[in-house]
Amino acid sequence: MSEADNRIQDWVENIFRGDVRAISRAITAVENRDSDSHALLKLLFPRTGKAALIGITGPAGAGKSTLVDGLAALMRNQGHSVGILAIDPSSPFSGGAILGDRIRMQAHAAASDIFIRSMATRGALGGISSATLDAAMVLDAAGKDFILIETVGVGQDEVEIIRLADITLVLSIPGTGDDVQAFKAGIMEIADIFVLNKSDLPGADRVEQEIRSLLSLAPESQAWRPEIIRTVATRQEGLENLWQAITRYLAFSRERGIFDDRRREHWQARIMSLLQSRLLDQLLRNALPDGALSEYAAQVASRQSDPYEITDLILKQSGHLNP
Repeated sequence: MSEADNRIQDWVENIFRGDVRAISRAITAVENRDSDSHALLKLLFPRTGKAALIGITGPAGAGKSTLVDGLAALMRNQGHSVGILAIDPSSPFSGGAILGDRIRMQAHAAASDIFIRSMATRGALGGISSATLDAAMVLDAAGKDFILIETVGVGQDEVEIIRLADITLVLSIPGTGDDVQAFKAGIMEIADIFVLNKSDLPGADRVEQEIRSLLSLAPESQAWRPEIIRTVATRQEGLENLWQAITRYLAFSRERGIFDDRRREHWQARIMSLLQSRLLDQLLRNALPDGALSEYAAQVASRQSDPYEITDLILKQSGHLNP
């Protein structure tokens, strides 16, 4: 075994032991796509699959970070080890996370059984980072029982979380104008549990009724009817009820085979994503020497060629399209 292999093996063993520095380095490596990250993830993978991934999404200002903070504390008090991945918008200059949800979760900063990490979207759409699943695998291998994944919180297109999480919580709040109607077209359709946060504010009854009206349109054959849980996360109210709803759903989904079916779908999507990424990298290396893409773009912009002809040309040059 080479010196590099020994170093990665030691790194893996430290992650298995829950070493915070080793976990942090691993997540940084997968975010940056470092040369060691592929080998690292391959060694970690056999020890993954035990943690339940809980997605938390909803519009900005819904109180996601406060809810995640309270839910993590509740889980910890019940003896569970928790990982938190808080996805933030990217800085247009550095590419890093610019909000830093860890600032709002400092109460857990020194807890050995809670690991908190902010991750930048780095241009990925859908409210999560492209490296989120790999980071979750690191935390899973490190022995976390539950991994809470908080999305950015920008609107109704944050549906990518359903391709990753075992259970998805969708937050809504009263007093935001057209309430549920404002984001029902996308995000409302992915919820396993609806969380009506800030439910002490005026209008909470109306929002709950709107959600129930939408749920009434779902097919009667739907296996699971999403529950609606009221919370006031700033006062820790309703979090116990939410935790009970989460455990009910996880038990139900495992009993009915939904849990395993969803994970198969997740990995099918992940394999496709890896194939696309690897094939694109190979194509760029083989068919696009330095400056070629810029030259092709200039031809298209000047209407000397069109993007479809250029795409066919690149594929032919790479051997991925027959002449």
